[in-house]
Order: sequence, then structure tokens, then C-alpha cells
Amino acid sequence: MQASRARLFKEYKEVQREKSADPDIQLICDDSNIFKWTALIKGPSETPFEGGVFQLAFSIPEQYPLLPPQVRFLTKIFHPNVHFKTGEICLDILKNAWSPAWTLQSVCRAIIALMAHPEADSPLNCDSGNLLRSGDIRGYQSMARMYTRLAAMPKKE
Repeated sequence: MQASRARLFKEYKEVQREKSADPDIQLICDDSNIFKWTALIKGPSETPFEGGVFQLAFSIPEQYPLLPPQVRFLTKIFHPNVHFKTGEICLDILKNAWSPAWTLQSVCRAIIALMAHPEADSPLNCDSGNLLRSGDIRGYQSMARMYTRLAAMPKKE
């Protein structure tokens, strides 16, 4: 547990130092628990998620970095690899392809890449996956855009 705290503290200092280095990702550590983080990620450009800001919740195991963090979307998103109700993410690096070389920042980058390149063959959201697998790209993109507007964009007053 001491090693995981040291690693997380190192990542925390790195995030503080490089805040402007990656404008698409904002990582925030819980003030009272270094094993709980949130992230705000910007939807990738030229995708239905462009213009949206999506919140992620990180729950980090005490065996980190030997075990991956649990990450889920708190913001509703229509994507084949994200469970619509729970926000669970199907991404190999969060499961069997995890390596201690990954950081919370690089996990966020991988999630942004997944947003831009959905894997319809391993869907957690079957409706979204079926649209893509059947070739209905327009249907998928319009649903994803609609949910991005509803859940991930600031309300205009």
C-alpha cells in the first residue's frame, strides 16, 4: 500500500506540474483520499463527442500500479464500449492488458482514443454496437451527438 501511495503522489505532482501540457484532460485527486480521483476529458474532435466534457471516476486499488484502476463514466455517453447505465468501460488496458507503465493520465488518453475509435465487436451498449455493426453510422453518430448535447455540454441560459 505504501508503494501505491508513493506512486499516486508522484502522479499527482506530475499532474500539477503539467496542467497545461494536455488541455483535453483534467485530473483531480480527492482531497481526503488519494485512491479516489475524477477526470474531466474533452470529447475528441471530428467525433459525435466533440464539444462535450465528460467526467470519469477513478477508484484505485491498493495494489496499484500492479492492478489497473477501476474507471467509469459519470457523464452519460452513447458508445458501444461504455455501459449506458453504470458507465463501465470495456477497454483491454483496464482489464487483461494492464501494465504498471500506464498512468492515470495515459489511461485518460486511451479512453479518448476509444471514444474516437469504438470497438463494436465487444459492446457493453448493445444498441450502440448494433448500429455500428449494421453499418448505420449516421444513426450511431446522431444518437451519440444527442446524448453529448444532453449530458456533456454546458447548458445555455
